[in-house]
Amino acid sequence: MKEKLMDIVLIAGLWLDGTAWDDVLPELEALGHRGIPVTLPGQGDGATSASYDDQAAAVVAAVDAAEGAPLVVGHSAASTLAWVAADRRPDAVTGVVLIGGFPTTDGQAYADFFQTDGDAVAFPGWETFAGPDSDDMSPELKAAVAAGAHPVPVGVTTGVVRWSDERRHDVPLTLVCPEFGPEQAREWIASGDVPELADATALELVDLDSGHWPMWTQPAALAALLDQATRRSADASARTSVR
Repeated sequence: MKEKLMDIVLIAGLWLDGTAWDDVLPELEALGHRGIPVTLPGQGDGATSASYDDQAAAVVAAVDAAEGAPLVVGHSAASTLAWVAADRRPDAVTGVVLIGGFPTTDGQAYADFFQTDGDAVAFPGWETFAGPDSDDMSPELKAAVAAGAHPVPVGVTTGVVRWSDERRHDVPLTLVCPEFGPEQAREWIASGDVPELADATALELVDLDSGHWPMWTQPAALAALLDQATRRSADASARTSVR
């Protein structure tokens, strides 16, 4: 096995727990990295309630527990949680990778997109994600993912996002574009739809031929992109430190 190069904190999106990264972990290990999947409060840890602040604190705790300065990866809605690491620990992370998602704008709800079922937001079914999001998933994979999905507490989805440290904008940032392309992402950024990315000073957009859940459909290709992001982020951080 290769010498470990970097810890990589992995945060899956709504309804998913840390096992979502099971196929990616051995690919990262083969590349010399240690993947650290995070199971978020209220989203697979057995708790029936949690808040957005609880989940943000769990991400910061994972960063603090990592060896060295980790790369932090957020998928879908959890792109916001990955960006929390840049905001609260700008000097302690090597970089951030967002997969198919964008940080929520300051003052807006974390992920208030779906109908609630009592005190939680249940997985809405695959009809909601028909098309490019899920076309690369087999019926068997869809069934397995849905069976393992965790209802997300409303206290998480409706929590208000606040950003506080302007240094986050200088953290090396990679946007992985799966079901959409880099050009489309550039249009969204230029239009002002994602101000957090518009203000990023070290942003790279990379394409990935997959749907919205590449951790299952393209684990090796995703791991390779994360490996590239560790090297780019480390190089960028080194250049910044000698200015």
